[in-house]
Amino acid sequence: MALTQYNMHDAKTQLSRIVERVEHGETILISRAGKPVAKVVPLTDVRRRTGRGSLAGRIRLSPDWDSAEVNEQIADDFGLPS
Repeated sequence: MALTQYNMHDAKTQLSRIVERVEHGETILISRAGKPVAKVVPLTDVRRRTGRGSLAGRIRLSPDWDSAEVNEQIADDFGLPS
């Protein structure tokens, strides 16, 4: 089966429609001057969180994770005033 193809201008103006089609499993080609330059494909194995707290019990924080020393080191790492 041939892939659906959009030129660059149409792809910009119809991005929402293209994404919707890809969400339903289609693969879309985007071309410039008739030459395919990009392929929009559905993501596979996307894990969706089920809601707040979905990572409960799966993340462990060290006891000093919010200490003044740790916060100062993070600020220094990013060049921010502590």
